[in-house]
Amino acid sequence: MAKKPETLHESRTIVYGDKHWSHLASLRERAMDIMQTLESSGIHSFVYGSIARGDVGKSSDVDIIVPYPVSSYKLEISAGRGVRRELVQATPSMVLKGHIVLDDRTTVTFPLFKLRPREEEFYSWGGRADISQLEAEIRVSGVDKRLVLIRPTPEGHTEHGVIGYEPDVAKAVGVSIETAKERVRVLTRRDRLGRTGVYLTRVLEEDDSFEAVAKSLRDSDPALRRTVEKRERSR
Repeated sequence: MAKKPETLHESRTIVYGDKHWSHLASLRERAMDIMQTLESSGIHSFVYGSIARGDVGKSSDVDIIVPYPVSSYKLEISAGRGVRRELVQATPSMVLKGHIVLDDRTTVTFPLFKLRPREEEFYSWGGRADISQLEAEIRVSGVDKRLVLIRPTPEGHTEHGVIGYEPDVAKAVGVSIETAKERVRVLTRRDRLGRTGVYLTRVLEEDDSFEAVAKSLRDSDPALRRTVEKRERSR
């Protein structure tokens, strides 16, 4: 079940038990293994979401993002081809992303063209950690799907409301106020109207390359072509 946005006016304190710490360590170790392999190939990445923040649960995934366009061949040589490969575009104006699904809980994502600042801030909003932070056992602040700000503490974390406190939360996670307001608007609208699907999803065949399929989509989809051309002009 999807988590619903929550209006929270008072802070809460959450203390982790031994099982939680053990589960978090296991997930972070999995993320570090992949990220170290990528780093050895000159590919910088970070993990984002609950693993970066520390508030993991039974269903937490290992989500790793390479924040810039990279050769999919080089990426797949390093990370592996996984069990599924797909191209996803959330809306016609947003970046086209490649997903390499390594297993049912682990995905490596990379953009097919340069991220806009607002798209990069999406990951800071949810909390992101690089390999050095994982190695140093550092957890970071970020906002979860309930629109609750998670702030790590030595014993666990504290929870603070986001709705109505967007400027403070934006400062806490290092994003613009515009991004904070946008995320609140998107998630509260999704809660009112129901979960909406993404604009485009294309699962790749065994012999497909991400770049070749992306070019085919660009040639056949005027909206995607306009998005790419607009970004190329703004370089």
